[in-house]
Amino acid sequence: MDKKERMETLVKTLNQASDAYYNGRDEIMSNYEWDAMFDELLALEKELGTVLSDSPTQKTGFDSSGEKEAHEFPALSLAKTKKLEDLQNWAGDYPIWLSWKLDGLTLVLTYDNGKLTKILTRGNGTVGTNITFLKDAIEGFPKEISEQGHLVVRGEAAISYTDFALINDTIEDEDEKYANPRNLAAGTLNLDDPKEVRERRVHFYAFTLVYTDRELRSWGERMQYLETLGFSVVEREKGSRDTLPQMVEKWTKRVESGRMDIPVDGLVICYDDTEYAASGSVTGHHATRAGYAFKWKDTSAFTKLRNIEWSCAVSTISPVAVFEPVQLEGTTVSRASLCNLSEIERLGLGETCTLEIIKANKIIPKCISVSDAHGTVRIPEECPVCHAKTQIHISKASGTKTLHCTNPDCTAKHVKKFTRFVSKSGMDIDGLSIQTMLKFMNEGYIHEFADLFRLPEHFDSISRMEGFGEKSCENMAKAIEKSRNVHPVRFIYALCIPMIGTDAGKKIVRSIGFDAFMERMKNAQGLEDIDGIGEEKSGSILRWYQNPANQAELEHLLKEVRIEPVAPEEASQGRCAGITFVITGEVHHYKNREEFKNYVESEGGKVAGSVSKKTGYLVNNDTESASSKNRKAKELGIPIISEDRFLELFGSRKEEKQHAD
Repeated sequence: MDKKERMETLVKTLNQASDAYYNGRDEIMSNYEWDAMFDELLALEKELGTVLSDSPTQKTGFDSSGEKEAHEFPALSLAKTKKLEDLQNWAGDYPIWLSWKLDGLTLVLTYDNGKLTKILTRGNGTVGTNITFLKDAIEGFPKEISEQGHLVVRGEAAISYTDFALINDTIEDEDEKYANPRNLAAGTLNLDDPKEVRERRVHFYAFTLVYTDRELRSWGERMQYLETLGFSVVEREKGSRDTLPQMVEKWTKRVESGRMDIPVDGLVICYDDTEYAASGSVTGHHATRAGYAFKWKDTSAFTKLRNIEWSCAVSTISPVAVFEPVQLEGTTVSRASLCNLSEIERLGLGETCTLEIIKANKIIPKCISVSDAHGTVRIPEECPVCHAKTQIHISKASGTKTLHCTNPDCTAKHVKKFTRFVSKSGMDIDGLSIQTMLKFMNEGYIHEFADLFRLPEHFDSISRMEGFGEKSCENMAKAIEKSRNVHPVRFIYALCIPMIGTDAGKKIVRSIGFDAFMERMKNAQGLEDIDGIGEEKSGSILRWYQNPANQAELEHLLKEVRIEPVAPEEASQGRCAGITFVITGEVHHYKNREEFKNYVESEGGKVAGSVSKKTGYLVNNDTESASSKNRKAKELGIPIISEDRFLELFGSRKEEKQHAD
């Protein structure tokens, strides 16, 4: 293959990888591999003096679908380097700012007359996709601001490592899992359902104020101004050419510590003088003075494979390479995920072999090559959790091979139920994340809910597991012991009965109490007579209890916990008794609408989601708004009251005093 053909191959391969990377599909290669090929392409372009029209060296990003719209100000990419001296030479004698290069999806937000009017993805830098319909689904920026002029903000939409792991572990279809947080963020912002996007906790971090009518020449002042307006703003530190080495070292060590939850893939410096920064030229798709990105050099280490561990999460059994410990980026590494069977084949893994390991973005251990491989990796024939037979699945879409447990009742497949069980709305057991529970399931410690209360029996072994210790076990023991006393509503929610959430639990406990609830289930006596339960939910409760496995699990659980005594309440009691409220808009006295709702229900009232003839009051702090709920209330002659007026009419003395204070 001559150099021209090699260039064409590189362009094609890199474009395919970028398309997957920017649009949330399966990752084709690691950043380490992509950077190496990109650098090779740059060198060939320079040597041959030619650049192909579709070369990734001339592109800023990709967008797959949605309504396209031109950017008011081109969203150009930054030039990158792995050399500290390049940063210093670029800084020159000007004051600069250092900040994170966040690993997410760039968005551009536009405000006019104090209101958010547009959200565009970066796209190719000149044209992006309009995703304004997701404005209520993304965290980190205000919908309204005090600035009444024209304002344009650019920032990064990212998903934390914690949320990434939580979401990925609950996705049953292996083809729908995501390679990394950046891949997940891109895939999420391609979704059409704002509710689903909101559940994935995408957070926006502003990294530059592109335009404002105000006279703000300092980049630092601009970022401070964005904070006062209510934006989440990227972390930053002011410095100079002389202080850059110490700053870069300090920030790099923070990443190497492993405590960074926001994904980053480098650092960025920019000039404090925004007028000077804007005076640069444009080379290709880079604005020469807009900023300079610093990417860390990936350091690799060679080590011997010890064994492969297999762990079941939801429905997939995933391999993890366990190898002789090596020092990488300031920490000791001894494990790396191998993702799936296809990755084992791609790497050419053997029963014994030498692995080359890196820490992607200085955080995630990854195997990038294998040498001296001997023997064949043994694929387990049974699930490590339930010991049922395994089955190899080949994706029709991607051809990816994955290993699955064939038992539909495998504990690991129902980890979502355990997550609900330990949640704050349930048993409120702090410190038991999905990842922790899956680890304990794979060790054989957890099979049913009651086993969570027996975990202290295994603390001697758990304290020696990676990521745990005596202090972790001590904290876990305290959280487990504290949760043994539980309110009946939270207990009913934790049981994971289909269709029965917190609201249904409150209605049951308020109406008949927990003991009567148990008696009715045992006697197969319906609960449809309870206001707000009805035949469908009543039937769901009885069907759940008629399952012998559920009965046994409930019986075991009741031996481990104490249900707090809560007497049934009369419907006629309380200051809101017999009244149905609809609550809309922002609230300022209560922490949120859920707390407001809880108060109404505690006082014998009801809260509905829509206005009807049965509605007693619509509570809206913007009583004169033209919202659909306000219009409907006016049509039906239903009073529209503010939160303050609600407190005057229905607030308890305690509520009134808190409000007055």
